[in-house]
Amino acid sequence: MSVLVGKQAPDFKAAAVLGCGSIVDDYSFSERTKGKYVAVVFYPLDFTFVCPTELIALDHRLDELKSRGVEVLAVSVDSQFTHAAWRNTPVDKGGIGPVRYTMIADVSHAICKAYDVEVEGAAVAYRGTFLIDKSGVVRHQVVNDLPLGRNMDELIRMVDALQFFEAHGEVCPAGWNKGQKGMNANAEGVASYLAENAGKL
Repeated sequence: MSVLVGKQAPDFKAAAVLGCGSIVDDYSFSERTKGKYVAVVFYPLDFTFVCPTELIALDHRLDELKSRGVEVLAVSVDSQFTHAAWRNTPVDKGGIGPVRYTMIADVSHAICKAYDVEVEGAAVAYRGTFLIDKSGVVRHQVVNDLPLGRNMDELIRMVDALQFFEAHGEVCPAGWNKGQKGMNANAEGVASYLAENAGKL
């Protein structure tokens, strides 16, 4: 499996269902996300079991992500029509309801192959999450196996960490959360931080 951190995020064009529910046939990743932070969230399939819990959790955190300037895209190998049907199905009937972010239709599997999250022999994507900065560079990626649902709060924490580093030039130690101190990336900075916080790690 490829590590894309530090590299340009693969570009793509595909059909999609926008957050308003409209279907478009030519969603361009590079055009629509230029100059924005982006979270690309891969999941295996619509109308399954762990997936709706993740996508609903993601929607519940969308305001937090938007307040940080993050564009959210969910990607699976289903068609745009299946995405639309799943959005139009109530949660208590196995749907996800009208989630407010864009859902990309990767029916050719080209996108999950480009991000190297396709499950060999299963023709679906692993649960991959990619955080991309305003320059289009992948800054964080995590890939879970199919049975293991993600914690969407960790995505917010990573956005906060990236934006803190960009704003202050300080790095974020283990377990860092927004509002906490960072540290200088040198021997003195580490020693100072550990003297105050080693017992809390």
